[in-house]
Amino acid sequence: MKKDDLGQFLPLSAASLQVLLALAAEDMHGYAIMQEVSRQSEGRLKLGPGTLYDNLQRMTGLGLIRELPQGGEGRDGRRRRYRLSSLGRGVLSSEIERLESVLREGRIRLGMVQPEKAS
Repeated sequence: MKKDDLGQFLPLSAASLQVLLALAAEDMHGYAIMQEVSRQSEGRLKLGPGTLYDNLQRMTGLGLIRELPQGGEGRDGRRRRYRLSSLGRGVLSSEIERLESVLREGRIRLGMVQPEKAS
């Protein structure tokens, strides 16, 4: 998929962004994702099971993540494990670039940094 096509997934909700970030490092089951989201947001975002599993189902349907197969690598007891797909990694990268642009513009407007001069 071309980079321009990834824009159709943006902007990500806060919950979706945090779930993709959690899965970017390693495969996880739902409870581990909830814990990682809380950790990476320094406790400011706590996903309940309903919100988490609604997001996981939606993102699986979009192809951003995938549920690992039962038995073998995909299962930890009865827990479903999830993995970030290559599409999901591309969307996450595009969202990070988008957010960096928003931050850069905000800093310029607040006078925190000087705008870059066009060459």
